Amino acid sequence: MKFNIDPPQQALRTALLDKVNKKTKPLGALGLLEEVAIQVGLIQQTLSPQLSNPAMLVFAADHGIAISGVSPYPQAVTAQMVYNFLQGGAAINVFAHQHGMHLRVIDAGVNHDFGVSPDLIDAKIARGTANFLYEPAMSKAQCEQAIMVGAAIARKELAIGCNVFGFGEMGIGNTSSASCLMSVLCQLPLSACVGRGTGLDDVGLARKLAVLEQAVSLHAVDNSQPMEVLATFGGFELAMMVGAMLGAAEQKALLLVDGFIATAALLVASQLAPAILHYCVFAHCSGEAGHRQLLQHLGATPLLDIGLRLGEGTGAALAYPLVQSAVNFLNEMASFESAGVSSRGGA
Repeated sequence: MKFNIDPPQQALRTALLDKVNKKTKPLGALGLLEEVAIQVGLIQQTLSPQLSNPAMLVFAADHGIAISGVSPYPQAVTAQMVYNFLQGGAAINVFAHQHGMHLRVIDAGVNHDFGVSPDLIDAKIARGTANFLYEPAMSKAQCEQAIMVGAAIARKELAIGCNVFGFGEMGIGNTSSASCLMSVLCQLPLSACVGRGTGLDDVGLARKLAVLEQAVSLHAVDNSQPMEVLATFGGFELAMMVGAMLGAAEQKALLLVDGFIATAALLVASQLAPAILHYCVFAHCSGEAGHRQLLQHLGATPLLDIGLRLGEGTGAALAYPLVQSAVNFLNEMASFESAGVSSRGGA
């Protein structure tokens, strides 16, 4: 379970900053794009970084907690949405196609048999997790298996030239898992972490909070043991995403982190390998309650804040063109010298 992730070497930072500052613009005028350009350059250890073969990994799984009234949608929607992904009809299909990202749909543990499909990666650990209202969601062995399978999926993409990953998910009940992970690992009250998920009304939100408070009080998990916390409250898609993030960062790929669920997976990954945060671009701040505070906990500044809360990796796909723009201006924009434009303090 050891992943060797080191922070990028910083020797190039001064040269990258100098290159950014000599572009034909006022200092800092491209805002966060300048920081992203420098970040990608440091990750790739070059003054001329390139993005290649971007992959969007969407992990799907069912959650036992879903039967306890934490979502307005039935568990069957998970499988129905996987079929929608495979048929090209979901938002992530549209955005991934628009931006040239290779979409991979992974069955990490859906309570349904899809049969053989060329567009589905069958990595099912089990037909959904146990209900963590009564018992841990998964065994330690299942949790470790999911992580290792996720890392293997990322490595397969790396082997064909991918150096930038988006991460998405589908699983009715997974905002409940994410909320519990955040509450326990960040040592925050559940009320600060629980949101409406797929659209709960006030009564439903109160019921969800009560159920999750009961579940957290049942399990005496050590918040310094992220694997134990993940096995207790997580989902197979979350655990597999943790592994994919770790496997991608180990090979110095760029990670585009989507919304609340993906950030909760990253929270676990960052406690297993803190240096992973150097490889992350945070796509957006979700409309889901708790995400903004989770981003603050991680010291993250998102590129977008437009009220998204769909999941599926949609925010990461929408943010990818901004990352492309950051790399492109670094590589293609004229400098003051090459353009014959006077710089600050020039004549």
